[in-house]
Amino acid sequence: MSKLSCAVIGGTGYTGGELLRLLEAHPNAHVTQITSRSRMGEFAHTVHPNLRGTAHGQLQFIRPDDVQPCDVIFLCLPHGEASTQIDKWAALAETIIDLSADFRLRDMQAYKRWYGEDHPAPAWAERFIYGLPELTRAELRGARYASGVGCNATATNLALLPLVRAGLLDPAMPIIADIKVGSSEGGAVGNDGSHHPERSGAVRPYAPVQHRHCAEVEQTFRTLGGVPPSVYMTITSIEMVRGAAAAVHCFLKDKVQEKDLWKAFRSCYKDEPFVRIVKTNTGIFRAPEPKILAGSNWADVGFYLADDGRKVTLLSAIDNLVKGAAGSAVQCLNLMRGFDERAGLGFPGLHP
Repeated sequence: MSKLSCAVIGGTGYTGGELLRLLEAHPNAHVTQITSRSRMGEFAHTVHPNLRGTAHGQLQFIRPDDVQPCDVIFLCLPHGEASTQIDKWAALAETIIDLSADFRLRDMQAYKRWYGEDHPAPAWAERFIYGLPELTRAELRGARYASGVGCNATATNLALLPLVRAGLLDPAMPIIADIKVGSSEGGAVGNDGSHHPERSGAVRPYAPVQHRHCAEVEQTFRTLGGVPPSVYMTITSIEMVRGAAAAVHCFLKDKVQEKDLWKAFRSCYKDEPFVRIVKTNTGIFRAPEPKILAGSNWADVGFYLADDGRKVTLLSAIDNLVKGAAGSAVQCLNLMRGFDERAGLGFPGLHP
């Protein structure tokens, strides 16, 4: 069987580079076109040097207007561009996977609340499936359009899913997600704050009270038929390049024992190909830790129960560029096109 031809629109950013890396080893898909508005004619490996010597590294950037029809288009564009150009891209490919925030939310009032403007293409937003397979796997199978996922939302959602599905959370109590992230979350374009002398050694809260990814967590509750509680998210950038580590504080409606939490987590994740429960009293990494997930599509989750049996701290770790972006996009592609869900995503991470 011939491989699907893929185009990466906006191929100079980190997520575009990760798509090239992951699809290099994909048995059913390969990239034939990558675009840039500033690096036309250059080879991909000049921007993504880890791709030297690979087939995808030898691809040359072309203008977005020169993209030819293909099987799959991955949109890696700045916020607001995919939604204003979607008709153009949908005319060129049967399958569209958008890695931006443009099509993540189904509720247009929520979109306006969190993004400060009306959605440019509300009819299109209804056609996109939220691209978190652990939540929407059935809907993704055979779908033509999938949205990206917010990396902070992914870490939070994967921590919360077992308790939401088990009906253990107290809906009257808030959920507070404290997330430590690496510098790559800020994207490939630098600014004064990302200059190395300013960035190095810093512990910098940049969304102390709220974050737009809260909207995706609230949407998860609605998807599962519940009423979303108040969700608060604090994002702090630390001395790390890749990764998001979430500590999600929540309260239960009834007192439970640790065995009840084990039951909820095992029931939720026993068949998931990319989620591991990490909670141990031995070894070096006894709780979820993004360091060992670098480059992988794995998400590690765990939990700690307070003595009162009502307060739980959920822990979650991912690589923000993979499970929080390009890896989930490839996982969606596999489901949408009927491939092995793990295709192209076998890299296990690094240690040390």
